[in-house]
Amino acid sequence: MDKKLWKIGFFTGLTSFCLLILGIRTILGTELVLKNYLTFGVFSLTVGILASSLLFYKFKIAFRIFMAALVLGFAEFFRSFLMDTNGFGDLIGVLSLFIITTFGFGIAVIVQFIVIAIRKMKNK
Repeated sequence: MDKKLWKIGFFTGLTSFCLLILGIRTILGTELVLKNYLTFGVFSLTVGILASSLLFYKFKIAFRIFMAALVLGFAEFFRSFLMDTNGFGDLIGVLSLFIITTFGFGIAVIVQFIVIAIRKMKNK
């Protein structure tokens, strides 16, 4: 199982890194500098580590909720870039990605601990 964990984390991080570059550079047409790549790398590394950690501790429900939140975050990220009507689509897109992903991770962990508590109560 350990070989799968780093692959899932790496794939999750690499995918989010590529989607961030695709959104900012290709869709918005913004020129990226080294600081942008470092920031994208840190966010992608964090997402990959969180995904691997959830699977390492066998939090399968939390992993699914977190991945759904990540997909929703990227969907909102791209939607706000493409549907920009007031000029703040770039800022709103990046912030919504960060907020939705963080909120999804928090909800995922809370739900997983509730499920664990319910299972322990049933076993007593």
